[in-house]
Amino acid sequence: MDELAKIRRIIDKKAPDAKVESLLVLDATLGQNGLRQAQVFLEAAKLSGVVLTKLDGTAKGGVALAVAQQLNLPIRFIGAGEGIEDLRPFSSYEFVEALLNG
Repeated sequence: MDELAKIRRIIDKKAPDAKVESLLVLDATLGQNGLRQAQVFLEAAKLSGVVLTKLDGTAKGGVALAVAQQLNLPIRFIGAGEGIEDLRPFSSYEFVEALLNG
């Protein structure tokens, strides 16, 4: 984590006006462990968002709610399969509909 924080400091120093997108790819099946990972990476890498993967199985992605609410991090993309075509922009409306409809 120290090395990751160091990389971020160097980027910020060398390109202070750059728009840096720092995303954490988070496994939706991790639950509370995923929230803890996001907390640690948020501090080290100054995260700007999360990519939530493995939403094609039994995972409901409840960690998305915790990450968004407790850490104030937006969910940028979701992965609902194994291919690149299964990665798509996150829609809160579609996410809530899927949660409610089972």
